[in-house]
Amino acid sequence: MGSRRNIGYVCTAIIAGLLGFGASTAFAGSAKPLTVVELFTSQGCSSCPPANANLIEISKRPDVLALSFGVTYWDRLGWKDIFATPEYTDRQITYETPLGRDGPFTPQVVVNGRADVVGNRIGEIDNLIATATKLDPLPLTINGNSLAIGAGKAPAHGADIWLVTYDDKTVNVPVSRGENTGHTLPHKNVVHSLSNLGSWDGKAVTLDISSAKPGLRTAVLIQAPHGGPILAAATN
Repeated sequence: MGSRRNIGYVCTAIIAGLLGFGASTAFAGSAKPLTVVELFTSQGCSSCPPANANLIEISKRPDVLALSFGVTYWDRLGWKDIFATPEYTDRQITYETPLGRDGPFTPQVVVNGRADVVGNRIGEIDNLIATATKLDPLPLTINGNSLAIGAGKAPAHGADIWLVTYDDKTVNVPVSRGENTGHTLPHKNVVHSLSNLGSWDGKAVTLDISSAKPGLRTAVLIQAPHGGPILAAATN
């Protein structure tokens, strides 16, 4: 599927090229580089199954945080994606202007909030991961219901703190209508919730966070506002 333009959402104003940060992580007191790979996909899109398969393979890499976001704008084709929410669609839309796109499309992969590629092109995804800029890790620790963010360099107006819960198991979804009728589609690292915890100003801080539902994992993204680069990430 190609780009879907003018889908009726109002985008937040974009601050493009805000910072030259890459993504990094510290978990359980031990820092290691981490690249964030976000797939925007839909069970109603016939081009998406290969991208889902690519994300499943990429998720096996210890230095990658792979996240699958279901979007809603292909639900009108006859099958409502069971994982999609308007919030995930809005997240994708917010990326489009800084990435130089004229509208969202599926399947789209965004790496570290800095660059994107069509999600069924595994070679191009591998290249983006290999060339992703990484910084010295910003200390991030998820410990039960507590998130500790260390001191570091933040954007002038702060950075967004995103709390994500996701399922790291492979889930098979039979599709009975729409473009993928009759197919069972495997998914992995499906995002189940996304919430903004506020702004980080560069100072060390500890925040209370909600527990993930049983069977789900928690991740945190520190990200420049308005679809800017991801500065740091951690998962439990």
